[in-house]
Amino acid sequence: MSTLEKKFIRAYGFDEIALVPGDVTLDPTLVDISTNVAGIKLGIPIIGSAMDSVVSPRTAAVLGKYGAMGVLNLEGVQTRYDEPDEVLEQIAGVSKQDYVALMQKIYQQNPVKDELIVKRIKEIKESGAPTVVSSTPQNAFRFGEIAADAGVDAFLIQSTVVSTKHRSPDGIQPLDLEGFVKQMTVPVMVGNSATYDVTLELIRTGVDAVFVGIGPGAACTTRGVLGVGVPMATSVVDAVQARNEYFEATGKYVSIIADGGIVNSGDICKALACGADAVMIGSPIARSVEAPGRGFHWGMATPNAVLPRGARIQVGTVANLEEILLGPSDSDDGSKNFAGAIQTCMATVGAASLEEMQQVQLMIAPSLLTEGKVYQKTQSLGMYK
Repeated sequence: MSTLEKKFIRAYGFDEIALVPGDVTLDPTLVDISTNVAGIKLGIPIIGSAMDSVVSPRTAAVLGKYGAMGVLNLEGVQTRYDEPDEVLEQIAGVSKQDYVALMQKIYQQNPVKDELIVKRIKEIKESGAPTVVSSTPQNAFRFGEIAADAGVDAFLIQSTVVSTKHRSPDGIQPLDLEGFVKQMTVPVMVGNSATYDVTLELIRTGVDAVFVGIGPGAACTTRGVLGVGVPMATSVVDAVQARNEYFEATGKYVSIIADGGIVNSGDICKALACGADAVMIGSPIARSVEAPGRGFHWGMATPNAVLPRGARIQVGTVANLEEILLGPSDSDDGSKNFAGAIQTCMATVGAASLEEMQQVQLMIAPSLLTEGKVYQKTQSLGMYK
């Protein structure tokens, strides 16, 4: 019998923290919200999630036009089907009862085609937008080589949970991340992590960015199916601590990307204040006119053949990407003009740059979203729409 004494660790999500106003405030025009991720300069610290409902070559192009960046999933419908729009229409039109079975069929009946990988990458590159793609660890070597030869700006290895100490059955060789990074001719990013220790081990492999967040996405059901996850504010702060210690020891700065659990502009601001260099968002972009999901959003693990861990949720369509990213906003719930909200927040806390934003004071504030909001809640207004 184990004698280990279990102790609970208190962790916090974005809904439970608040930013403290600064002693000095700024005019928003004096604020610079640009960032650098894996050598890619972004005018807005926002990355579109590598999900079929969020990023297509078209949305990657539009995101890049407005200063953000989209990551194309190399294992999705864009690289399995010559005419992905027809497949996306099927997914948007299927009933709530039948969508899992349909998705399992769609993602299993057609394999990923190398020529489509090259074609989709070319489509993004021709737009002038940052060209970044992703794959799961088991396909990293194959797809990474194709993507690098096709001229991507960076390559993301992404899984629900990733570590450098993965144990595989006999005969199956786990991904040698350090070896992969050395072999690749383009920057490599990896995710997802949720703890200090794993983040530090990932950083030591030579990657240029680590994506942080397990299970908080709007369409993800990992926390319900597996019971695994760490609230986002704590995850990001712990990962940033690992990054900062590594930077002090080596002089190499590795970007931390908060991935998931971000619903509105306030969540973006909190993630940046926790120390993230950018955020990866899915559902807010899935709500755009240009989104390939047609008002629906689903996770990468939704079509898993054995244990689906994602839902197809209806998010609706609220605006085009320009309004969502740059405004102007005609909504009071933080769903539009992300750039303006970030600028105004940073001005309010006295941060002229993201580096200064990462130093602002945070506090535990469990009543942040409920205090004084009884009318909004009862009337379904503002933050309670």
